[in-house]
Amino acid sequence: MQKFAFVVHPLEAKDFSRKFAFTKNWPDGLVEGIIKYIPPFKVSHISGIDSGHNAAEGWFVGCPLTSRQMITMPEKYVTQKIIQAGKVAEKMGAKIVGLGAFTSIVGDAGITVAKNLKIAVTTGNSYTVATALAGTRQAAKVMDIDLERANVLVLGATGAIGAACAQILAREVRYLTLAARDEIKLEKIARQIFKTSGLAVRVTANTKHAIRNADVVVAVTSAIDSIIEPEDLKPGAIVCDVARPRNVSRRVAEIRKDVLVIEGGVVEIPGDVNFGVNFGFPPKTAYACMAETMILALEGRYENFTLGRDLTVKQVETIDKLAAKHGFKLAGFRSFERAITAQELEVIRNSAAVQISQVQKGVL
Repeated sequence: MQKFAFVVHPLEAKDFSRKFAFTKNWPDGLVEGIIKYIPPFKVSHISGIDSGHNAAEGWFVGCPLTSRQMITMPEKYVTQKIIQAGKVAEKMGAKIVGLGAFTSIVGDAGITVAKNLKIAVTTGNSYTVATALAGTRQAAKVMDIDLERANVLVLGATGAIGAACAQILAREVRYLTLAARDEIKLEKIARQIFKTSGLAVRVTANTKHAIRNADVVVAVTSAIDSIIEPEDLKPGAIVCDVARPRNVSRRVAEIRKDVLVIEGGVVEIPGDVNFGVNFGFPPKTAYACMAETMILALEGRYENFTLGRDLTVKQVETIDKLAAKHGFKLAGFRSFERAITAQELEVIRNSAAVQISQVQKGVL
């Protein structure tokens, strides 16, 4: 039996109540003030993963800091707490540990954590990229958008996931824009893309303007607040929101019935898996970053796979092939933490067609 662990943390203070219900009505400040003193701990046992080629079991390990705390508290303190979580995984017998959400972003994106553990470490970002792009391609087909000819925007293109998405998309589209706050880093990525693909991409720090002109947005920023509002989006646009916390405001779902927002990186896990905890997903599904750790365990590849901020296309292609071998696959469309039904997709398609027609007639 292959063994792994995955480090999780509450994205927001209210998420802590999923494990400890008695904190449900506590103020956020009180929850954050207390949990920062709690050491990492085992959240649950994960069983039943069976790909037909191999079987695995694992554990979720909680690192009690919210997303806001991960960013605002001293980096050394946060990194040390993540290392402590990794050591909990070591003691339970895991041979590889995955870093979830902001634990994969803090500091040098897992490199220091890996140096301080005796087991392999991965952030899961490679498979997150693979599944986000697979979902975007499927969504484009549903919305009758020719991805090759569409205005495609990568929001947060200077991050590891964003840069990798941009490099792969550059091989598939003609009109690609990269947006982030640091234009110097954007220019560097743009030069790399031109060198490898021959595509001249646009770069901008004006994210609002870029969003308003995009047919397809892949959102992967590490912002802790939503940055895409209803009035920002074109009629009929697609947004693949890979970021956690999400980059898209919930108001988009309430107001823009002509826009398709999907969560990036949600996959079906092979076997009769039991996660031992409810993290808001349907049974047998998980984030792609979690799945990457499971895939590497099933393959027996106990090695540091995705670390740091220089994610390569080869890593994405490798984990995608291993995922297919072990039966991992994209789990339909989800939006704002729930599945999108066929009827809802049809409503979005029809609303988009009406809105686009009105724009073309000059009504909007």
